[in-house]
Amino acid sequence: MERIESLTNRNVIRWNRLHEKKGRDEAGRFLVEGDHLIAEAMKAGVVETIITDDDADFRFPHTVSVSAAVMKKLSRNVSAVHHMAVCRMNEQAIVNNHRLLLLDGIQDPGNLGTLIRTAVSFSFDGIYLSPDCCDVYNEKTIRSTQGALFTIPFVRTDLEDAVSRLQDAGVTVYATALDASIPFGEVQEGSQMAFILGNEGQGVHPRLQKLADQRIRIEMQGFESLNVAVAGGIVMYRFRVQ
Repeated sequence: MERIESLTNRNVIRWNRLHEKKGRDEAGRFLVEGDHLIAEAMKAGVVETIITDDDADFRFPHTVSVSAAVMKKLSRNVSAVHHMAVCRMNEQAIVNNHRLLLLDGIQDPGNLGTLIRTAVSFSFDGIYLSPDCCDVYNEKTIRSTQGALFTIPFVRTDLEDAVSRLQDAGVTVYATALDASIPFGEVQEGSQMAFILGNEGQGVHPRLQKLADQRIRIEMQGFESLNVAVAGGIVMYRFRVQ
């Protein structure tokens, strides 16, 4: 097993760059921390290197032992971790259209991670993200997904084009909106449905609202809107695949 103790080792420097989006995009790699996320990544077949500062036997072909100082330099977790993995980005095509999520300009990594996790929990087929959504491979996003990141396909694309393509394929597209919308309870369940959720501050872009087949709102009292991850959870539960 390879052993690294120097903080200036070229691999340590290379791995540390994966904490920045630019570094991840250039390398096509990202980091996960902790046993649960590593196990999920290994199931998905995307692990390239295991990094550990203890004697755990991962039975993985490329495992690197590092000093506690190196692990501390690499980790961004508030709690001490002893295992990390370098993973390959592996975006997959979305092949089924029964239930889809379209995310328009989500900025908070925690919200994005929660939406991904919820989509998996309620058997959604895939997620389309607008180009200005926050990074799926951000550490906070990854932790929030609890490994769901590895079990659902997602595509970063222009959502106006995605809406048109989905409608051509027979998918009914709904945009969450306050104005000119019907109550959530009046929506009829269909065989192919897609739901657009918008930016935390601005909501779904007006152009996307116009393109959607129907605007819908969640009925509530006392407030006009909910946190986007909460709203998404309500929508996905209501129209989950059973």
